[in-house]
Amino acid sequence: MKKNIETADFSNTGYSYTLSLISGKYKPIILYCLMEYEPVRFNEMQRYLKNIADKTLSQNLKELEKDDLIIRTVYPQIPPKVEYTLSKRGHSLVKVLDKLCDWGIRNRP
Repeated sequence: MKKNIETADFSNTGYSYTLSLISGKYKPIILYCLMEYEPVRFNEMQRYLKNIADKTLSQNLKELEKDDLIIRTVYPQIPPKVEYTLSKRGHSLVKVLDKLCDWGIRNRP
């Protein structure tokens, strides 16, 4: 039996939920950076992402932390030291990100 597209609700799919967590210009790159180099400090992340504004990077990191994809660790020292790593939930996305990389390698013109 064929599904009726007119009554389908994309917003309730797993695909939609996953995209809502990793969508945007920088979130996938932040996750990829952490996947390759964790732990990463804020300034290192900024250098990796090149021309990202402090506010934009900070906002993206806060959203990823809120969604339990990354862990922010603050070390009580002067000057303050903050590191970011993937959470267990974030690590569970590694296979998905790897597949995106594989597809890009195979299909790059």
